[in-house]
Amino acid sequence: MTFGGSGSLFSVIGGLSQQDADAMVGSSLDAGVNFFDTANVYSFGESETILAKALGARRKEVVIASKVFGRMGQGANQVGLSRLHIMQAVEASLERMKTDYIDLYQIHGFDPVTPLEETLGALTDLVRQGKVRYIGCSNLAAWHIMKAQGISTHQHLEKFVSLQAYYSIAGRDLERELVPMMNDQKIGLLVWSPLAGGLLSGKFTRAGAADNESRRSKFSFPPVNLEKAYNIVDVMQTVATRRNATVAQIALAWLLHQPVVTSVIIGAKKASQLKDNLGAVDVMLDAEDLKQLDEVSRLAPEYPGWMFEMQGSDRRPGQVRDWSRFAATAK
Repeated sequence: MTFGGSGSLFSVIGGLSQQDADAMVGSSLDAGVNFFDTANVYSFGESETILAKALGARRKEVVIASKVFGRMGQGANQVGLSRLHIMQAVEASLERMKTDYIDLYQIHGFDPVTPLEETLGALTDLVRQGKVRYIGCSNLAAWHIMKAQGISTHQHLEKFVSLQAYYSIAGRDLERELVPMMNDQKIGLLVWSPLAGGLLSGKFTRAGAADNESRRSKFSFPPVNLEKAYNIVDVMQTVATRRNATVAQIALAWLLHQPVVTSVIIGAKKASQLKDNLGAVDVMLDAEDLKQLDEVSRLAPEYPGWMFEMQGSDRRPGQVRDWSRFAATAK
């Protein structure tokens, strides 16, 4: 997403030139990275073009993921998940990336005006034509995905194998519905914005930003409860000191310690950031580290989740129901 700078949004998010991307991709490959995620809407196709040139002859050594949904022109059919738009979009992406197949083709969101049957039918045709290896989704609700999986089963269509979703220690919302669904359906999780748009990079504290040129200073996304996030950063700093790591590495390592996570997508703008982020794979958190991080960041109980927890405890060996936290206090 940081490759290219077409459009005001992407100039803020990245703006990396071909030369910058060549260096980033080369360093990533040397470090063992073998998965690159892009989308046709990133800098309106420029990201795909830059990525392809940066990979060059090493394209077949890696997994390339791209996405379809976002608006690529002013026409009524140049956005969404209709068969027409998907078929046009995939051909354009293949041409920009100079490849005859995309390893993982993901729908970039939910299209409320196109039937899922139409979308899944088009994606299945792409797999059968050899233009796409696997299909995935991004930014969908649990019920969207379950409905899609049911349609695919009933109509013998391709199923989503992965979900790309926002997840960070400061934004654990997907644990309510999406994590149980992914565990049940054996769907992989690809995490986007693991540092909450840079908020967990170590540059931000209650005192302000250490770097006013950072992305988060210009584009406050994704939405975060700042007061809670600063509490989390305080604990992360303690753990980082104990582990001789950076705050950003602790944020990434926490995700890598979550069983539901398949891979974490990092979007560095500088070589120093990339090196620091890649170092997170060597950070081992122990039970006490994870307990501290969980306690400061966990979601507040929400119905019906707390009822599932209480009623389901009777069905899990070795667990005992504890209603004490619901006891009323007389005054």
